[in-house]
Formats: sequence, C-alpha cells, structure tokens
Amino acid sequence: MTEIAESQMDPARQENVERILDAAERLFRHYGYAKTNVADIARDLGMSPANIYRFFASKVEIHQAICGRMLGQVYKMALDISKRPISASDRIRLFVSEQHRLTLETMLDQEKVHEMVVVAIERDWHVIEKHIDRLHDLVAQIVKDGIEAGEFKEQDPAVAARCIGAATASLCHPQMVAQCLAKQNRATSDELIEFVIRALKK
Repeated sequence: MTEIAESQMDPARQENVERILDAAERLFRHYGYAKTNVADIARDLGMSPANIYRFFASKVEIHQAICGRMLGQVYKMALDISKRPISASDRIRLFVSEQHRLTLETMLDQEKVHEMVVVAIERDWHVIEKHIDRLHDLVAQIVKDGIEAGEFKEQDPAVAARCIGAATASLCHPQMVAQCLAKQNRATSDELIEFVIRALKK
C-alpha cells in the first residue's frame, strides 16, 4: 500500500488495517517472522485468510507496513529531540544516544523483533531508505542550527548529517550493534558521540 492510499482510507478500512497490523506484530514478536503466516494472523483475528488479502497482498506487505509503523515511532522521537530548546551539540548527543538505546531495548532485548528488522534490512525496502533520509534531514537541520549559533564550524549540513550517520552506524544498525556489543576493542557509545561533536566543532 502506498502512503497516499493509506491517507485516503475510510475509517472502517483503516481500523481493519490497524487490527491486522497489531495482530501480525504480536504474533511476529511471539513466534518470529519466519514461523508466522497469513493463516495464523487470520486465525488470531477470527477471520479468513481471504479477508486479510483484501487489505494486504502478502505477508511481506504486512511486514513492510509494520516496519514502517515502527520507524515512524523512531522518527517521532528524533523529531521531538530536534526541536528541544538545548544546544545543537546536546541535541546530537541525545539523538544518537536515544537511537542506540532504542536499538538495544527494542531490537536486541526482544529477539523476535530483531529478526523482523534484519529481514527488512536484508530486503533493502524503500521504507528503510526513506527513514534514513528523513533522519539525515533532521540531523542536517540541527547541524545548521549549530553553525548559525557559532557552535559548529562552517560546513555543508547535509554532508555532515550523512557522515554522522556513518560514524555512528555501529550504535544504531541492529546487526552491527549485535556484533559489536560484547567486543572490548570497539569504541563506546559515549566515545563515538564525543568524537562526532569534536569533528563538527574543529
């Protein structure tokens, strides 16, 4: 489903879509993405699989919609941070640390959620790429604010945002976090964040 299609849904259809997504996410979290099929989702809702297919063409499409919804929550958190009346440096610190916290708590503490996210990343869905672009836009605005306030050196905010994303990927990318978490020869989250802040100021 496209975003336009979703925005134009009538309330009854939207309610059914949300019910399906809620049930699917609950089952994915409990049993895992691979072990859950459309028939399981339909059974949980007391409806036929054919009824599910009236709203979603496949399990993949349901999964994509759930990931889009999860990423929307992450974006809202980032947007709220970007608007806080604190310094640009502190907004970037909070932005990265909160992204890291969410990755640890949501993606890793809940193994089945991690599985969902890994599948989405491996399929390179457009929702993931769009989410990254939107986060880069928020960070670029924070960098721009910092430049205008004399906090950061003059630079291209868009390039800086992409570099911040690359430099802190090991804190926010679920697979990289999982691989690096127990390694003693990796930079800590605080070390990486302060490195980024120093780079913006020099």
